[in-house]
Amino acid sequence: MWQEFKKFALKGNVVDLAIGVIIGGAFGKIVTSLVNDIIMPIIGLLSGGIDFTELMISVGKADFKYGSFLQTVVDFLIIAFTIFFTIRLLNRFKKKEEEAKPDLLIDQKEELLKEIRDLLKQGVMEKDR
Repeated sequence: MWQEFKKFALKGNVVDLAIGVIIGGAFGKIVTSLVNDIIMPIIGLLSGGIDFTELMISVGKADFKYGSFLQTVVDFLIIAFTIFFTIRLLNRFKKKEEEAKPDLLIDQKEELLKEIRDLLKQGVMEKDR
């Protein structure tokens, strides 16, 4: 059982996932700071100085903090947009790199297939004689 666990825990995918989670957590802190320290104050200024996190409705003893909810929704949208933009940018760079380097592997496969085709044609022609 220990060997199976060790094999599972040290798989490349598990390690990659762990690294992704750690980097994602750090990235989340950066985005949270961006939202809380830069974007929300700007929105607060544009909306007349309203601090969204303090917005709430009290019904009896219950406080419905819809301002915190709005803050969380804005955080999510900014995180989603930032990740989308980053992945889109990375895909553009990746696409440019792929276009820049010649695809030698496909050319080698095509040449090999052409040789096989030619050999098959020769074999068929020799049998016809």
